[in-house]
Amino acid sequence: MRIPEPSSIRRAGLLGAIGGALNIISGAVVQGIVQPASDVSDQMWSYPWSSDAYVAVSLVLAAMYVLVFIGVLGFARSGVAGPGRSARVGTLVALTGTAVLFAAQLLSITVADQRLDDTGAGLVAACFGLGGVLSAIGFIAAGIATVRARRWDGWRRYVPLAVGIWLVALNVLVVTPALATATAVYGLLLTAFGVALWTQPTPSTPRPRSEAVQVRL
Repeated sequence: MRIPEPSSIRRAGLLGAIGGALNIISGAVVQGIVQPASDVSDQMWSYPWSSDAYVAVSLVLAAMYVLVFIGVLGFARSGVAGPGRSARVGTLVALTGTAVLFAAQLLSITVADQRLDDTGAGLVAACFGLGGVLSAIGFIAAGIATVRARRWDGWRRYVPLAVGIWLVALNVLVVTPALATATAVYGLLLTAFGVALWTQPTPSTPRPRSEAVQVRL
């Protein structure tokens, strides 16, 4: 497979990092400012936002998923996860999961004024759940492939796996008051993911094990 120009991968990493940063800001603002001051019932889908404000917030978050998708696509094209099947399938599933989350975020606008136990809200919640599970599976599979491929240097090699593991935790924390904080941590990991791609857009050549043993000796 032909590896794209490093400049295009760098741009994808930068956009992905911006998407992650937006997630950090969103989670911090909700947890520290909006949620404590909200008078909206926590049984409403839009909580802690009013239904009108939630529309604008959803559009911003949908744009964030577009940026994250671009970052994951750059990662898939870079070759840093290796040529194996796990890398290919993992990145494809992560991309699919991110696309589902984007669609769910737009669909959530239609249920902004509904209660959590309404049918429409339940269906949108299921879409978010599906996107979260697919993203977690994809990042974990691609993350394991990246660690094994040893084509990313230093800390970068472990970031995709960390994103996947945290997504598993996020899927559990989604029903707790800590959701906004967990989302901010997710954003932090996505930012690191984008920065990793921006700072090293091409695979490094893995050192043969025999050579590594000689160096240690």
